[in-house]
Amino acid sequence: MPFMKAELKAFIAQLIYRIECNGLSTDQYEEQWRLVYAEHEMQAIEMAKAIGAKDADTLIDRHGRYIEWKLLAIKDLQQTGLDNGTLLFSVIKDAELVAAPVWSV
Repeated sequence: MPFMKAELKAFIAQLIYRIECNGLSTDQYEEQWRLVYAEHEMQAIEMAKAIGAKDADTLIDRHGRYIEWKLLAIKDLQQTGLDNGTLLFSVIKDAELVAAPVWSV
């Protein structure tokens, strides 16, 4: 029986970064949604952690402060299809008036 490679599945991973300034918490967080291909869920989590660690960053802002993005967590992981119209992200927000929308129904 020939060796068969497992088919890769698409996952959406939600990564959470904590933003620190000069080593102190700023109470700011960044949420990112990343597409990850893996054979199974545990592999997708490991890949998302590796991506998140690689993309953690430190920079110096215009005031000379060290701003650092630290990977805090993989908050969610969902297997998804990549068909036309596949829902990637949805959020419900409190209503805010939009003075002049670019496009509306």
